[in-house]
Amino acid sequence: MSATDLGATLTAFQDAVANVDVTNALGVVDAALADGADPIALLTQVVGPAQRVVGDKWQRGEWSVADEHAATAVAMSATETIARAVRRTPVVRGRVVVACAEREWHALAAMMIDCALRSDGWETTLLGASTPALRLSQYLQDLGPDAVAVSCSVLGSLPTTRRFIEASRAAGIPVLVGGPAFGTDDLRATSLGATAWAADAAHAIEVIRTMPAVVPRAEPLPEAAASEQAALELAHAALVAGLMSRWPGPECDLDPDLVKDSIEQLLHAVWAALLTTDPRPISQTAGWVTALLEFRGLPPALATGLRDELTRALRDYPLASFLFATSWT
Repeated sequence: MSATDLGATLTAFQDAVANVDVTNALGVVDAALADGADPIALLTQVVGPAQRVVGDKWQRGEWSVADEHAATAVAMSATETIARAVRRTPVVRGRVVVACAEREWHALAAMMIDCALRSDGWETTLLGASTPALRLSQYLQDLGPDAVAVSCSVLGSLPTTRRFIEASRAAGIPVLVGGPAFGTDDLRATSLGATAWAADAAHAIEVIRTMPAVVPRAEPLPEAAASEQAALELAHAALVAGLMSRWPGPECDLDPDLVKDSIEQLLHAVWAALLTTDPRPISQTAGWVTALLEFRGLPPALATGLRDELTRALRDYPLASFLFATSWT
């Protein structure tokens, strides 16, 4: 079965995910594998797209957070099934440690990368979600891997991903990064000092083969931007609390969890812009928040009000203030 034959598989799998039917979802995956489907095509053409639909449904207000988590659990079970199949592949390459940086709790993408690399003959060690940098350093000493692969889905985990990169490169080990937080090109990855960036699981297989065996220590990030990001990170809880006390205001009955998430996502986008010199996280997150509010039938002025409140909150952080003011669209 080729990737072009997976349309019906995707439809059946999406139906199973929508109904949180683990048994049916695993049956769809098992049947595709039995018919000769490429495991990596299943990950990139079926499990990945189905998971993106899950996120879209939450953003549109069609699913609750509980619905999203239940559906994600189905996708994780399917990925584990595919992983068991690829474990039969002989190990013919080196060892890779696969992990999510601290504060990154979305483990599915890392599981998919682990599965993909294992299918290509790498010996992999999957550390899972929110791995502390100290724990990673210990694994690097104990295992002596040939490479580290780091998955990062949320912008708020880019600072801890940088710590992963520093720890790995201090040991001379190359680092492959990927995930939605890095966007659609290698700019953020390069800025943070990663050895390489991969767009998806299939791309990771190609890229990791070309990485150098040994790398030097990571160069320091620009001091002013890094210092300001660190200050914002320290003040994060106070900034969020202050903004939540003023936005959206008592006249708007908006879910407090959604309010907090919108504010935090925008502050995290500012972190990302500071650390990577890429302003796109701010404009992209502004668009995401605006769409989130529109899907719930709320007026555009509400997003404008959040922009104004954030502008005031960032006035003591000159670089962040400039990036935010020039990037919101």
